[in-house]
Amino acid sequence: MASLRDIKNKITSTKKMSQITKAMEMVSASNFSRAEGNAKAFVPYMEKIQEVTASVALGSSGVAHPMLVNRPVKKTAYLVITAERGLAGAFNSNVLRAAMQAIQKNHTSKDEYVIISLGKVGREFFRKRDMNIALDLTAIANQPTFAEVKDTVNKTIGMFIDGAFDELYMYYNHFVNPIQNDVVEKKILPLTDIATSKKPMSYEFEPSAEEILEVLLPQYAESLIFGALLDSKAGEHAARMNAMKSATDNAKDLIDSYSLLFNRARQAAITQEITEIVGGAAALE
Repeated sequence: MASLRDIKNKITSTKKMSQITKAMEMVSASNFSRAEGNAKAFVPYMEKIQEVTASVALGSSGVAHPMLVNRPVKKTAYLVITAERGLAGAFNSNVLRAAMQAIQKNHTSKDEYVIISLGKVGREFFRKRDMNIALDLTAIANQPTFAEVKDTVNKTIGMFIDGAFDELYMYYNHFVNPIQNDVVEKKILPLTDIATSKKPMSYEFEPSAEEILEVLLPQYAESLIFGALLDSKAGEHAARMNAMKSATDNAKDLIDSYSLLFNRARQAAITQEITEIVGGAAALE
């Protein structure tokens, strides 16, 4: 059995750890509240730009744009959104596993795909496996703004238009509720599925529909990626909040277990001392 000092040290260290995890839980709860609000506030913009884009693209016969055209697939890009760090349960591993399964299923050579990584965890994961990372973005804030990701998103869309790859799939964690995140696979480019459930509106174009789509389609693709990032951030903070709560609860259980063990060891030591005293007194009689 461990000594009383060893058990007491374990209790002390576990208490300190529980204080850290409790503080991290409270920080994540605060970040989650803001991130959830950011994600929900962005939804109306995404819905409106999808509605307008669908109305213009589908209501203009004969309009062609590289972002709307399916072409022979020689190379595929995978945009994977992860967190900047761990301590969030299975949040990162779930999305990375889904992306890896798709890559292994669809490709036999590294020349057939490229990776675009948003988040440090994803970048390090793919880098360790010597996979082709075309673009990466790290040091993403807990409450990201579009200005932070604009350059990377614009480069991604530009690479597709220039023919660097022929289709783009995005993998991220979709925030469902504070205890559930679902991994989502979404085809971003080409934009072949932009129809909405709403009835397309009729527009008069000034200038032409082609010129409007030149601006509108990249903005729509940008909104899909940035919206997914906001969604992922809400899920990340919720997952970390839950993970830290579980860690704090487990630490409390350990403290109770160590305390019980400490009390038993102390009781045994006291009993042993009493026995020795009684035995010594009996020997003197």
